[in-house]
Amino acid sequence: MRNILLTISYDGSDFCGWQRQDQGEIKNTMRTVQGEVEKALEKLHKQEITLYGSGRTDSGVHAMAQAANFFSPIDSIPVDRYPQALNSFLPQDIRIIDAEEVSEDFNARFSATSRVYRYFICPEKIQASQTRYAWAVNYQPDIDRLNVLSSCLRGELDCASFAASGDESLSTCRYINNAHFFKQNVFPDGKEMLVFEIEANAFLWKMVRTITGTLINLDRTKAPLDSMQKILLAKDRKKAGATAPAHGLFLYKINFDGIRVHK
Repeated sequence: MRNILLTISYDGSDFCGWQRQDQGEIKNTMRTVQGEVEKALEKLHKQEITLYGSGRTDSGVHAMAQAANFFSPIDSIPVDRYPQALNSFLPQDIRIIDAEEVSEDFNARFSATSRVYRYFICPEKIQASQTRYAWAVNYQPDIDRLNVLSSCLRGELDCASFAASGDESLSTCRYINNAHFFKQNVFPDGKEMLVFEIEANAFLWKMVRTITGTLINLDRTKAPLDSMQKILLAKDRKKAGATAPAHGLFLYKINFDGIRVHK
């Protein structure tokens, strides 16, 4: 059997997240990205195929480059033909953008060394074509203040203040490689947006959205520049701000070439 790694892009607007939703013996009770790709794999292979994702994205969250692997029982399909073959069975809001053969012991989740997310923020008016992909905050954020506020998000941290109620993680500690804001011109009109990028070994449930919402609230209210550090050290979700909406968040990249830090 060949172990095939797929790079997957999707518009998460109309999905109930990445993970397949089953109830007992009934599969795919909700529309999910994993469920749709597995159905396409089944049509291609004429048998059930299990897809192993690098991580879960919530309902409404998008991906530029989700990573997932599966074991193919056939050798007749060249690996570079998988994107075209699978895309012919997939809905337009999912695209396979790359495929490669990897070692037998590779696993998209456990082999990943870091995940990179980007959150898109529109300061003021937003185009209709962008309402599903950016958060309109209706004020002019101060990028310098935001980068000072977020500078505490580095290294091994207890991120309990940013974990959603119901998170089932055994530990709330995560290793954050980097977190910063920058400006980027985006499609389709070249409008400049504010982007928050964060890279870590893994994330708690709704962690990125809670961090984003907290930082924007601290900047909007002109909170002291050490406010984020105090919220982090409190290890109390009640001290953080509101969770930013899902539609501005993109899983941007999965890295496999770094050093794996626990989790």
